[in-house]
Amino acid sequence: MLRLNYQLPGTPPATLLLREDLHGKKPVVTLIRYDETDLLETQIDNAADLDRHFDPQKINWINVCGLGDLEILKGLGERFKLHPLALEDVLNTTQRPKLEEYDNVLFVVSEMVYFDGKHRLTSEQLSLFLGVNFVLTFQEASGSDIFETIRARLRSGRGYSRKMKSDYLAYALLDAAVDQLFPILEAVGDQLDESEEELLDKPTKQAMRNIFKVQRMLLQLRRVAWPHREIFNSMLRDETGLIRPETHHFLRDCYDHATQIIDMIETYRDLAAGLMDVNFASLDAKTNEIMRILTLVSTFFLPLSFLAGVYGMNFNTDSRFNMPELEWKFGYLYFWGLALLVAGGMAWYFKRKKWL
Repeated sequence: MLRLNYQLPGTPPATLLLREDLHGKKPVVTLIRYDETDLLETQIDNAADLDRHFDPQKINWINVCGLGDLEILKGLGERFKLHPLALEDVLNTTQRPKLEEYDNVLFVVSEMVYFDGKHRLTSEQLSLFLGVNFVLTFQEASGSDIFETIRARLRSGRGYSRKMKSDYLAYALLDAAVDQLFPILEAVGDQLDESEEELLDKPTKQAMRNIFKVQRMLLQLRRVAWPHREIFNSMLRDETGLIRPETHHFLRDCYDHATQIIDMIETYRDLAAGLMDVNFASLDAKTNEIMRILTLVSTFFLPLSFLAGVYGMNFNTDSRFNMPELEWKFGYLYFWGLALLVAGGMAWYFKRKKWL
């Protein structure tokens, strides 16, 4: 089921409350400061470290892995003048992906989806603040992000990473979150192909369970993918000036990726629904075949049971109305011959009617 985190009804707005399962888990805060010619990567332990390494003339990416310390969250909120409602959304990790504007800062809630160690689909909220010279990201837990390739590009200086501004970094992070859905959908497609072959070969309850599992995964992916298209569309129409015109080309490409992912999800949903119909139809056909065979067997034995019932009655051998076959020398063989003749006639008639 969909996990849901919420505050008690009546709680004042912008109240920062830490989830019980996050208590005692100290976040890991890192800073990557760069421009076209220089890069610094370091871990931040306190506000003094941040003030010492933060350079307003360069791009600063502050990444917080873990939400177990309210003081760090409040300190960063004061340092970058973040709205309290946005900070509340950072802690409320079941937010729908969205984009909001707060006084020269864009706040984006995204979602990272990946397979865990047991090949189960899991998700993690990504909260991103975009400013003129900084990008501030919050993740639920450490060690589970998908941004290592972006860090590698920044370290190497290849491509556009170090030449563009903070809006390009925000695009790259959101693009990584969206593109992560492609390998997941590929795995879902492979699972649907396997289920299709299994269903066409021999329908089983396990195949039905696998299809139900895929349908739940597709619902979760759909919940993630649809809002992202709205986010990129809003970023393309940004009026704050934080999104530069040269970044629009990249955002349009990301918008196309989101649209492609949505199309794939809808296609797989239709395919999964069709496989469920095929499974039910196969089970119905199998049941009908069994009922047809049982009906034919019952039909064959109906006249034979009648004959056996007639000849199994008690007759008075002294009566002139006695059945003559009882005194025949070959009466037993006559009965079986009559029974086989009736059964053979029925089989010929059924075959002529193409019931067999």
